Order: sequence, then structure tokens, then C-alpha cells
Amino acid sequence: MTENEDYRIVLKTGTIAGLKKGWSGFVWMMKIIIPISLFTAILDWSGFLHHLDFLLKPLMGLLSLPPTSALPLIIGMLSSVYGGIAAMVVLPFSTAQMTLMAVFILMSHALIQEGIIQGNSGIHPLKATLVRFGAATVTVLLMAPWVGSSTTMPVPAGGLPIDHPAFMEMIRHWAWTTFRLTVKILFIITALLTFLELLKAFGWIHPLVRALGPFLRIMGLDQKVGFLWMTAVIFGLSYGGAIIVEEAKSGRLSKDELEILHLSIGMNHSMVEDPPLFLPMGIHPFWIYVPRLVMAIVTVRLLRLWQRYARRFSSSA
Repeated sequence: MTENEDYRIVLKTGTIAGLKKGWSGFVWMMKIIIPISLFTAILDWSGFLHHLDFLLKPLMGLLSLPPTSALPLIIGMLSSVYGGIAAMVVLPFSTAQMTLMAVFILMSHALIQEGIIQGNSGIHPLKATLVRFGAATVTVLLMAPWVGSSTTMPVPAGGLPIDHPAFMEMIRHWAWTTFRLTVKILFIITALLTFLELLKAFGWIHPLVRALGPFLRIMGLDQKVGFLWMTAVIFGLSYGGAIIVEEAKSGRLSKDELEILHLSIGMNHSMVEDPPLFLPMGIHPFWIYVPRLVMAIVTVRLLRLWQRYARRFSSSA
């Protein structure tokens, strides 16, 4: 068998595997997005959320967001990025408001599930969760003046907002909005997962990690955690956590190194798959990538300073 034939076989195998994973991933996401988006649309139509304005307005106001934005944020924190997207897409938020919510959800989603995963692989789950939530809050607070978000819901194009549309009209609007989103997600998720499968099939993951050495130093991370960082950044905390568990058992990484790694990937994981899902909403890629990276760098640097101070204090005591 010639080298050219080997190349075609690997290319075909990787592409087929990627397409299969893309479709299964899309179906799995739709099982979350469709029911949650419908629930959110009905909840908003019922007017129930407006009865909670007295409670939500001051809390969301701190983040320069309207009271209704609490629903996508809460759903995202308790379920997943997909749940947060499902709740966002059926409510009439401005692009600036969706930008802030996207960043918060990307940094602080599935807190219970992913906190447990991190807790089993080298860091206390409460610490990991509180740092993610705190970092998401601070990032949104710092971003708000730059993106121009406001605490009021935008008026729909064409005139004054409709106070209470008919139920079937609301359902039609939900169906069309959700359909457009799902078509875009299908193409995005299939393309990304096919690309990742090709990277694995051709054995390009490890060379890519080595090439990222300078970037890891900027992130404040040691190169020996590079593969673990790359796994979490590409495939998420579920896959990354499983591999980190094995590394933690091996004893090759210290407690401090594991803690630094976890706090970094807590803010920046699934960066290939999750952020592009927000692009169909008109959110600029800069905002869904750069602020999170900067916050992770700052957090890691501060943690390293704290660890250095703690070691000096304990040695002098």
C-alpha cells in the first residue's frame, strides 16, 4: 500500500468518524435545546418572569443586564452552555446583552456536574466552582462599559413591543427562531468535530501541544501540563477531567500544579466547540475568546503569587 493510499484511508476514516460524532453531538444538543427553549418561551409569554422583577432587577442590574437575563444565566449554570443558548435565543435581547450573557455562561456553566469532575481530579469542588463564578462575574462587570449593554429590553423592530402575543403566534416565533439556530449549529458542530477527528487521525495533537509551549508560558502554565490543558480546551472538562485523574494518581504533578491547571481550564475549556455556537447570534469572536483568556492569565498569576507567599510563610513559621 502506497503512502498516498494510506493518507486517503486516514483522511476517509477521520472524516467519517467526525461526521458521525457531529451528527450524534447535534442530536444530543437538540434534546437539550428544543425543550429548554420551548419552556423559556412559554415562561416568558406567561409573564411569570415579570413578577420577579423586584428581585432580579437589582441583581442583574449590577451586571448591566435586564431582569429577564437571569433565566439563561441560571439555566446555563445548572445545566450547560446549550441550555443557556436555548433560553437566550427565544428572548429579545440586544447583541450587547447577549455578549455579556455568552461570556458569563461560557465561564460559569454546568457548575455542579463539572465541579464534581474537577473535585475528583485534583482540586476542591467548591473552590473550583466559586472561582469560576467569581471570575465570570468580574469579567462581565469589566466588559459591560465596553460592549454598551443596558438593563432594559430592546424594542422589537417595527414599533412598540407587543405586551402579550397570542399563544400560537408565540409558538410560531419560537419554532422559526429555534429552527434557524439548529441549522447553523448543525453545520458548525459537524465541521468542528470532523476537524478534531482529523487532527487525532493524523496524530497532530501532540505536535500541536509542543508548538503551544510559548502560549502556555503566557498562560502561566508549565509545559508538562500542556497535553492535559489541550485536552480540556479542545474536548471539555469531562474528557480532560478523566485524563487529569490518571495523571493525579501517577504523582507526576504536584498539588499546586493541579490547582493552577484546574483554575485555568475551569474558565477556558471546550474552546473549540462551545464559543462558535454563539456566533449565529451576532456575537463578535473577540468577546467570547479574549476576555476569558485574560481572566485565566490574571487568575493563574495571582494564584502563583499566593502559593509563593504561602510557602514562604510556612517555611518561616
